[in-house]
Amino acid sequence: MVGIPNVGRALDRVVATAQNGLEVIRMGGLDTGTRPTAFRVEETAPMYRLRRYFPDDLNGGPPVLLIPPMMVSANVYDVTPHNGAVSILHGQGIDPWVVDFGSPDQEAGGMERTLADHIVAIDQIIDLMHEETGRDVHLVGYSQGGMFAYQAAAYRRSQQIASLTTFGSPVDVLAALPLGLPANIMAPLAEVFADNVFNRLNIPGWLARTGFQLLDPVKAARSRIDFLRQLHDRDALLPREDQRRFLEADGWVAWSGPAIAELLRQFVVHNRMVSGGFVIRDHLVTLAEITCPVLAFVGGADDIGQPAAVRGIKRAAPRAEVYETMLPVGHFGLVVGSVSGAQSWPTTARWIQWHEGNGDMPEAIAPMAETPQQNTGSGVSLASRVTHGIGAVADAGAGVSREMVAAAGSFRRTSQAVLRESVRTLPRLMRLGQIQPGTRISLGKLMSENAERAGRRELFLFEDRVLSHTEVNTRIDNVVRGLIQCGVRPGEHVGVMMETRPSALVAIAALSRLGAVVVPLPPSSDLATMLRLADVLVVVADPVSLDECVPHAERVLVLGGGDARAIPQADGDKVIDMEQIDPDRVEVPSWYRSDPGLASDLAFILFTGADGALQKWPISNHRWAMSAFGAASAASLTDNDTVYCLTPLHHASGLLTTLGATVVGGSRIALSSGIGPESFAREVYRYGITVVSYTWTMMRDIVRDTDLAITDHNPIRLFIGSGMPAGLWDDVVERFPDAGVIEFYATADGAAILANISGGKVGSVGRPLPETNRVRVAAWDVVEERFLLDPRGFVREAHVDEVGLLLAQTRQRNETGATVLRDVFGRHDRWETSGQLVRRDVDGDHWLVAGVHSVIKSAEGPVYPQPIITALSRHPDVDQVVVYPVGIPGSQLAVAVVSPRRTTHALTVSSLRVALAGLSAAERPHIVWAVDDIPVSHSYRPLPGSFRAQGLPKPSARVWYRDDTGRYRRLTRTVLAEKEWEMASADTVAPNAARTS
Repeated sequence: MVGIPNVGRALDRVVATAQNGLEVIRMGGLDTGTRPTAFRVEETAPMYRLRRYFPDDLNGGPPVLLIPPMMVSANVYDVTPHNGAVSILHGQGIDPWVVDFGSPDQEAGGMERTLADHIVAIDQIIDLMHEETGRDVHLVGYSQGGMFAYQAAAYRRSQQIASLTTFGSPVDVLAALPLGLPANIMAPLAEVFADNVFNRLNIPGWLARTGFQLLDPVKAARSRIDFLRQLHDRDALLPREDQRRFLEADGWVAWSGPAIAELLRQFVVHNRMVSGGFVIRDHLVTLAEITCPVLAFVGGADDIGQPAAVRGIKRAAPRAEVYETMLPVGHFGLVVGSVSGAQSWPTTARWIQWHEGNGDMPEAIAPMAETPQQNTGSGVSLASRVTHGIGAVADAGAGVSREMVAAAGSFRRTSQAVLRESVRTLPRLMRLGQIQPGTRISLGKLMSENAERAGRRELFLFEDRVLSHTEVNTRIDNVVRGLIQCGVRPGEHVGVMMETRPSALVAIAALSRLGAVVVPLPPSSDLATMLRLADVLVVVADPVSLDECVPHAERVLVLGGGDARAIPQADGDKVIDMEQIDPDRVEVPSWYRSDPGLASDLAFILFTGADGALQKWPISNHRWAMSAFGAASAASLTDNDTVYCLTPLHHASGLLTTLGATVVGGSRIALSSGIGPESFAREVYRYGITVVSYTWTMMRDIVRDTDLAITDHNPIRLFIGSGMPAGLWDDVVERFPDAGVIEFYATADGAAILANISGGKVGSVGRPLPETNRVRVAAWDVVEERFLLDPRGFVREAHVDEVGLLLAQTRQRNETGATVLRDVFGRHDRWETSGQLVRRDVDGDHWLVAGVHSVIKSAEGPVYPQPIITALSRHPDVDQVVVYPVGIPGSQLAVAVVSPRRTTHALTVSSLRVALAGLSAAERPHIVWAVDDIPVSHSYRPLPGSFRAQGLPKPSARVWYRDDTGRYRRLTRTVLAEKEWEMASADTVAPNAARTS
């Protein structure tokens, strides 16, 4: 009857609800009648149990290892028998294996597991599977299990790995954090949690489950409400019951604190899945060494492994063929549920069979795009959420809000970047500005502070080995004890002749910590002169440099040299092998104080060839700190950076800029045993190099190598150094379009420190760094070599674009350095001379033109070498350039020597003239001489010495002279006779011409 409720049906629903509810309470869920797929444990180890499914029905197919995330049960691949991964793969001819890490809280030592333990376990399993099956292994991983697959493949360098398949596995984590969280906030927060929370706290399984549900609380609540509303209808619930029980209870395991901390530190804070250089058991690893094919499943509505983060594999693994498949599901739906059963696992099976040669490429996959789609907000579009069914008003509103926040964020991006740089830079500049003569500051002290702050984090990367801050600091202290045992005392001048290796940096830091004066020594025939000028009796040397030092030093202390070393010359007196000294048996004297150096104390002595003679340049701790803090701020160095320290430490750029800035920034220091295209390409990826140091033409053979194995997807963001020719600078920017170049210039004693921070004006040395000495350009008579005065009798400041002498204002009266002038531009001012002529453009940027004594004084007026070098170096066929004078001052000739690039057949005079078109005729070289090669120094500076010794080049088809119209013509003997240039030879070279070697 209409209007009368069906009491019987209602009663049936109540009874059914009560019965099903009681079953859920008692059993944890409804009995679906399904049972787990049969498997056999093939291997048991402390870290894992290795399952092989369908042991009674082995199909001889390609072996596949399925890897679960740390916090999810291995049963994720067998949630439902009909749609589970192992069943579908087996049904399509695949041999499925699953690694079961168990629940750490139920395993002996499980809560002490690290991230590396999991990678090493997978590495061992691959060996076992390969031995058992005789075939390469296909790796498959879900979420963090996919990250494990990537890391294990990189760790093995793809050996015995047939392919990789991942599901929602983020690589470029900071590109799109879960739920669209801002990276600039979450990365520092992750570091705090890694260092202060998860080093003592683990995550139990229930908390992992709760955290997963809180990522989408609306969906979790709606799912539970739907379950309760249908609790009377058992038939409607059973198809999804196994999946519900897995998510609600059975699918979660504990997560060890050390593993979480390592995950956060390496792959969130430093994002080293993309940059490379992450550490597995003291081995440096990079995804760039993955060469096997990769298939990445991307969830269109995945708020955990977001599309932008997942697609980071394309950039991180440039040598691999990378494919993708997009599915309209969330994170869990990629591997469990109807979509995964219909699409994910069948596609995976076809992908594996394709690479086994048993089929065509699956239609559902496509090569991953070179330039991934730009993500906004959370990285998951609103349309994807709606398509996925998350269209509830509350959730849709949240999604719209996130997209609106992201849109607003794009307008704030610039200001946020400025704010981040300010937060990072201002404390350094404040500390630099507070340094007084009595302030304790030194290289050794800064390294000690870093060790106290960074502890077990990596510091030195060398030959695939890793040394932490703590290990390096301990080594420094041990070397200090060895120096004390050898009689070295504070204030003593000690030479250091070592290759740029960890032991060299340790030796310099140890001498600084002891309070001695470090004298870095280059390999040179003038070694005896250097030791005499610097008042050095004791030299610390590595075994390679020992023979060169013994004839000139009173004592040689041998340090480093690797594991295989023998020092037969060691007699315990003149030659002492410091590696044989037991630091624990050295009695530390009462006078020893760690890091006693004050800002005003002499810290280093370098050498320069100014004025045609070898001169020493003393550098105080304050001057070193100015360079170090200023360069670190200019390069924005942080502990996220890995700096490739290629510059020799006896060069000012290596000691003041590269080493100093790296220590101030707390960055990792990567060292190389050689400089070449092959090692450069390998180590950039393996170490995760973000900043490359250089001097002069060091990058020449690397960036101009047509076979350089570096793609546009590389971690390098910056090149820092000094002396790079403009043409090479152009090539670096072209070869590494995403990287910048910061060219530093510092006077030999560090009084003036300038940097071209913007990199926009190629060839300029820029402006003074903040909190460093102020500079001014004094008007200068280049012929008479004297200042030009104003009507008051003070030195006149040079006009815009007028060549003048660079001066640096001194702030501390007891600084040791170059000549200090007083009352220069006004009363009571104090300025140091740099010996360098520059011009300042209208924007305030400085351009080097020549040393005071290297101006070529021709009959037509002064000729400046640097503008000639800059112009010719930018010629597309010119490799290197040097300029030198011939003749006596007043009638000197400027000779420019050029060498062609290897890919060039010949240089033409017309193209050289075009390269010099930006200079007036009087500013151009009188003679251009093409040679096969130009030698370079140990710091890669082109050397003109051998050409200067010849004077004028002999007439040939490769020598041209500038005629009266400014055009270049072939130099012949007739021309020499007409111009009376025969007498202009090396014997008449001006005695005050600057040495450029």
